[in-house]
Amino acid sequence: MKAIVYEQYGSPEVLKLREVSKPEPKPNEVLIRAHAASVTSGDCNIRGFTYIPPGFGIIPRLMFGYRTPRKQILGTEISGVIEEVGTAVNLFKPGDEVFGIGSVYLGAYAEYVCRPESSALILKPSTVSFEEAASLSFGGLTALYFLKKAGIKPGQSILIRGASGGVGIFATQLARHFGAEVTGVCSRNKAELVRSLGASQVIDYESHEFTSQSQKYDIIMDTVVGSNSFCHMRNFLNPGGRYLAVAGGPREMLHMAVTSVFGSKKVVFGSPAERKAELEFLADLVAKNHLKVVVDKVFKLEDTKNAHLYFETGNKMGQVVIKIR
Repeated sequence: MKAIVYEQYGSPEVLKLREVSKPEPKPNEVLIRAHAASVTSGDCNIRGFTYIPPGFGIIPRLMFGYRTPRKQILGTEISGVIEEVGTAVNLFKPGDEVFGIGSVYLGAYAEYVCRPESSALILKPSTVSFEEAASLSFGGLTALYFLKKAGIKPGQSILIRGASGGVGIFATQLARHFGAEVTGVCSRNKAELVRSLGASQVIDYESHEFTSQSQKYDIIMDTVVGSNSFCHMRNFLNPGGRYLAVAGGPREMLHMAVTSVFGSKKVVFGSPAERKAELEFLADLVAKNHLKVVVDKVFKLEDTKNAHLYFETGNKMGQVVIKIR
């Protein structure tokens, strides 16, 4: 089968199209004939440590291979059709259209992928395309995790930095779905998109409008790596407010520990669990047109290098998808 392989860390240039052996499912696994995958910040981090928060240093290399990558096929999000099931699989059958995420398993940049039945893999709604399904999990699950951790309620105000990004697009819509009033921070050319997703106010991040304003918020979600911190943003929080450090590192971990004991303003930091239940919640919202997957560009499998290059320009408006079949 064809797959995108990388044998060393580095820029998107390390991504190469290769012929590799087709995987065989274990008893608890399904074999998926892939239709689409996506480019996420997680994929770029594993490949070239592009969006690593300050303070994490060599930790990613210790996780994925210090000198060279242990797993040479990237891709966390996948959608496709089940071709074969293991002998112990009960939830799926051949012919099922599925999608999901597997940040531990990777392997989605290939024509065939194996995933455990118990992983974050569910049936794809018939009204959702393979391209949309392949780009829902990473940003959607991250946004949902942090909003729930913040205990978001109807009538609250939330500021989302990076509202047009892979997480911000879903956070804007989900916050609105939960009844909050959303202010999005993004570049001027993406303001119309963010408004269309439910933001009642949009602030151009290049202007001084945000840092000079006196408005305060119940929740601030920060999805931008390394640009600000709780210390910079706490004055924009209402008493009892929550700062969601989506792109946080060790500094935010320390702030979370300190604010859990002192003060009414808290820092929320963590990593979302990849579970079927949350994925089914998101899929139901998309199927009912309560949540929109914004696909910016679609690349062929052999153009995965260019997909990563485009992703890292920061100019994308929505998800970057790799069409495999």
